[in-house]
Amino acid sequence: MSEISPAALRGAVDLSSLRNRPASPSESTATPGVVDVVVDATDETFGQILELSRTVPVVVDLWAEWCGPCKQLSPIIEKVTRELGGRVLLAKVDVDANPQLAQSFRAQSIPMVVALIAGQPVPMFTGAVPEQQVREVFAQLLQVAAQNGVTGTLAVEETAAADAPSAPEEPELPPLHAEAFAAIEVGDYAAAIRAYEKALAENPRDEEALAGLGQVRLLDRVQGLDLQVARAAAAERPLDVQAQFDVADLDLSGGHVDDAFGRLLDLFAQLPSDERTPVRERLVELFGLIGAADPRVVSARNRLSSLLF
Repeated sequence: MSEISPAALRGAVDLSSLRNRPASPSESTATPGVVDVVVDATDETFGQILELSRTVPVVVDLWAEWCGPCKQLSPIIEKVTRELGGRVLLAKVDVDANPQLAQSFRAQSIPMVVALIAGQPVPMFTGAVPEQQVREVFAQLLQVAAQNGVTGTLAVEETAAADAPSAPEEPELPPLHAEAFAAIEVGDYAAAIRAYEKALAENPRDEEALAGLGQVRLLDRVQGLDLQVARAAAAERPLDVQAQFDVADLDLSGGHVDDAFGRLLDLFAQLPSDERTPVRERLVELFGLIGAADPRVVSARNRLSSLLF
């Protein structure tokens, strides 16, 4: 795996509008207290978080509620961050609620994870990755931070920690769900798919298994795809169902939900009636990933209905 480097994102991220005043040398060596090493960042609070990157590396996780791969990656990043005991701060950014931050990081797809060292961006991940790779990249991040003199440790404020409600214990996962999660963590999506399919065979009404199956199928389909190659193939072959599926999957995993739905609906409209079924089935599957109540799904479903009748 190639080493991460701050230079890799030079020009790709513009944080100038989010900066507070520059920190003095004395401030950069301080060990400020924080309520938690995992925080929700907003357009308004990000300047303070940027300053903390002079003390410890700040990992920025750009996510959204509708993003299936985000739900796979974010818990792993949080787990690894907490294990480091204040040597790293994790800032979680909901891109839907914080459009200025999403624009500043030029997030073309999510999940997107970028670190900040002394205010400078460092690339980490785009898309979901297994836990072992997360740990390896975090280790590289700490090495890069040390090379740049960022070696502090954040102290969690004791009063805030004492007042904070304890996290409720998560219910134990059913065996097949646990098997699927374990497979996802090591990047074995085929095994995760088999586990979810077994769970659905045992209980066809298992909604969590159905949602998990859709998410991991998407992860399996997009791994190894090159966006530029896929877009070129889709442009050359506008009626090639698989070529359009590839771009729609990449768009959806990257957060471009309307683009994914629009592409498949346009394809559905152009195909002969006897060739439409796979496209309709793929649309229904993607609707399930985003959620029936989402306005983008409602709009796309209405258009699909109008094309059917």
